[in-house]
Amino acid sequence: MISDLHICWPWVTPDALARVVAGVNALEPDLILLPGDFLIGRKLPSLPTDAETIAQTLAALAAPLGVFASLGNHDWKDCRQARRNDYAHGSVTPALEAAGIPVLSNQAVQIRSRSEAFWLVGFDSQQGHGSTHRPHPRHDPDRAFDAVPEGASVVLMAHEPDYFMEDDPRVALQVSGHTHAGQMNLFGWRPLTPSRYGGRLAYGAHARGDGRLIVSAGLGYSGAPLRIGAPPEVTLVYLSGQTGDGGENV
Repeated sequence: MISDLHICWPWVTPDALARVVAGVNALEPDLILLPGDFLIGRKLPSLPTDAETIAQTLAALAAPLGVFASLGNHDWKDCRQARRNDYAHGSVTPALEAAGIPVLSNQAVQIRSRSEAFWLVGFDSQQGHGSTHRPHPRHDPDRAFDAVPEGASVVLMAHEPDYFMEDDPRVALQVSGHTHAGQMNLFGWRPLTPSRYGGRLAYGAHARGDGRLIVSAGLGYSGAPLRIGAPPEVTLVYLSGQTGDGGENV
């Protein structure tokens, strides 16, 4: 999983992203997920990179079960094309899909290997072009799950982690980014975490009942170009299928 790329010069540049792509491919993952925030706004001192350049770099990603993306809030609020058309559509989805990377925007796809199968559901941003406490939500759970059979194993790719607190019984595992692990982590205190739950879901693995959440620290930054106690990362997740009275679970 590679989240929160926020590609711009001189920080997380396309050349730096190309090195990340090579490193991810070297891990030989079965499936690669990109849960949003490819763009960054024009904030000093940085020069944003356009969606087409980012997508062309990501096109080198390869995994036998595919590479899939979803959108984050910055892919709307920092998208010049979206701002011009009142957020009807943006530049990230067509750029990624032209590069061969499907974008799951309130959509689902079945992932099948030789021995296992599950459904991958992707949400559009829960925050949209709004803010943490004044969102313009674009996610639509009913639409996203419409094609998913009842009782199927589901991995949810949702940029913002807050949906985990809805305790959706359909979701076995949610993978998210958005928080940058707080970006500033002072001995566990993460005051800048952009979540309605403060730092509670800022980073790492979480469990509620039968549900699981993994929040990646991501690659880039928002605002000031620094991270304190919250280093960037690519997140490697292992999934296992178990057969029992409840059927196959992720």
